[in-house]
Amino acid sequence: MRALYLSHPQVRMDPAIPVPLWGLSDIGKARADAFVARSPGLVGAVVFSSRETKALELAERIAGRSGTPVLTDHDMGENDRSATGFLPPALFEDHADRFFAAPDQSVNGWEKARAAQARIVASVRMALASVPADARVVFCGHGAVGTLLKCHVAGLPISRAEDQSRKGGLGGGNGFLFDFTTPALLIDWTPFEEIGPDWFD
Repeated sequence: MRALYLSHPQVRMDPAIPVPLWGLSDIGKARADAFVARSPGLVGAVVFSSRETKALELAERIAGRSGTPVLTDHDMGENDRSATGFLPPALFEDHADRFFAAPDQSVNGWEKARAAQARIVASVRMALASVPADARVVFCGHGAVGTLLKCHVAGLPISRAEDQSRKGGLGGGNGFLFDFTTPALLIDWTPFEEIGPDWFD
């Protein structure tokens, strides 16, 4: 079964607000809207999402095009970074590098990468088991757990070299196409603007 995993695009960063409650920025909203408008393959798709605000805002836009409700799962959320809360960009990047480099260790209280991978893989497996085999499925989520899922389906070790920041870029708003049954990575992280309308064909 083919499925499309999307990471949310740019967000409004606010140190005074818990990160899971951050919403999309104006740029993020514009990118999401443009992607949805030019993607006829989304019509009729089953939409699953993390419960974090930024992912939900993307999912709701896609659901508006697909004509189906958004199905949410807490276990599709980003790796748990609540131990540190908001980190300035340079410090965050250092933590993210360490998160991927040592998947069986906690970085300053963060959820371990191996544990986050097991969580997102189990959530995706359960979601796909709940829909018909010929369904079009879209997952709306996050960069880190998306990369961990991608590493699983591609049979690759956990590595930040596989992260969207190394493959897609643009501050989020990327997608990859995968087959969970095989499993196989069909198309690597790709910016919204380059995702073809025929990816589901």
